Amino acid sequence: MELSPDFFAAVYLVATILFIFGLKGLASPKTAIRGNLFAIVGMMIAVIVTLFHPEVKSYTWIIAGLIAGAVVGSGIAMKISMTAMPQLVAILHSFVGLAAVLVAFGTYLSHAQPGSLDPVLMIEISVGSFIGAITFTGSLIAYAKLQAILGSNPLIFRGQHFLNIFLAIIMIGCAVIFAINGDMSFFFLMTAVALALGFLLVLPIGGADMPVVVSMLNSYSGWAAAATGFTLGNNLLVTTGALVGASGSILSYIMCKAMNRSILSVMLGGFGGESAAGSAEGSATAQAAGKGVKSASVEDVGFVMANSAKVIIIPGYGMAVAQAQHAVKELYEAMIELQIEVKFAIHPVAGRMPGHMNVLLAESEIPYDCVFEMEDINSEFSTADAVIIIGANDVVNPDAKTNKASPLYGMPILDAYKAKNIFVNKRSMKAGYAGVDNALFYMNNCSLVFGDAKKVTESLVHALREAKL
Repeated sequence: MELSPDFFAAVYLVATILFIFGLKGLASPKTAIRGNLFAIVGMMIAVIVTLFHPEVKSYTWIIAGLIAGAVVGSGIAMKISMTAMPQLVAILHSFVGLAAVLVAFGTYLSHAQPGSLDPVLMIEISVGSFIGAITFTGSLIAYAKLQAILGSNPLIFRGQHFLNIFLAIIMIGCAVIFAINGDMSFFFLMTAVALALGFLLVLPIGGADMPVVVSMLNSYSGWAAAATGFTLGNNLLVTTGALVGASGSILSYIMCKAMNRSILSVMLGGFGGESAAGSAEGSATAQAAGKGVKSASVEDVGFVMANSAKVIIIPGYGMAVAQAQHAVKELYEAMIELQIEVKFAIHPVAGRMPGHMNVLLAESEIPYDCVFEMEDINSEFSTADAVIIIGANDVVNPDAKTNKASPLYGMPILDAYKAKNIFVNKRSMKAGYAGVDNALFYMNNCSLVFGDAKKVTESLVHALREAKL
């Protein structure tokens, strides 16, 4: 029995509602697992019901694709480390973009008949293809930068913005001509220009802006999926793509606001390259002394912490690289045993993607009620006996508030500098991802603890356990 269009519309509506509940759940760490389950169930319903659609004539390639995707996806999911999640997200965005291009091409071959072209369909094919192409190559560059295949320095050259505008005009012009006469040569030219534009748009974006780039590419992938939904006449794909596109756009805005930057300034690039300052020559302690920076031993930090009533921990990308999140959980437990009040402070752009630190802390099962966002915790730094910064840098730099000459000026930061004692765990004196020296390191209440984040944190746990005896 052939199922009616009303049945598919009703089921797709249910799946869309589940996706909305999924996004709502992901807004908080406390409900994130439930949100994921809603989204998984919604997608499962959507895929199963679509298999019974009257337009599905053969299951051979569908089953092959499902099996291949399940094998590859399961393998990646089991092997991927939490530190590599940003680049995984970026590469997955590229797949969505490539799929949009292939669907646009396939739809033209199967639906568009020369001499009887549907202008609306041709516009949908054009939009889906060039958004998908930009998403594909832009995501590849983001992946390469996050994976350190490419340097995080922004690639800037004279006239790049004029070149991008020129390419955008050519791309849109080709799309219009293709929509009018259906000439495939203009489709291929449009797609090629869009692929080049994706490279050129992301290459100039520096490392400090990568969280915004990941969020922005997430939005692009959503709009590409929505355009594909229009092309295929699939309402669920339209609503799902719109949800992803809109949520990604909103998140990009929130991230830019947290950095006091506009989307336009991010797209223009030129900020956030790594600096060569503080190279590996000589010991980190010697470099610190040469710069007038105080260093502290693990024992010194442990003594201060053991005699503190309130400690705030600020995790950063260094914690992720060292995979120190579980050691941080042990540190939290050791302080709780000493009846120390412990809170975690999260900056919106800490890490390499939105919510990166929240994910790592959740993985190590640190209680959600101890984790606070920047606007909720900043007023408490002045009452903290000690702040421990594990691998964070730019998000605690006071120059963002006081130094108008700093590239970071105007970016909201975690007010760690207000605490009684500040201990920063770093591997070296190297500048942060934005390539800017940190004024916090030179303050009288700040000391640097050099070493691998995991080893230093484990040593701190031992020192606190000794203090308890």
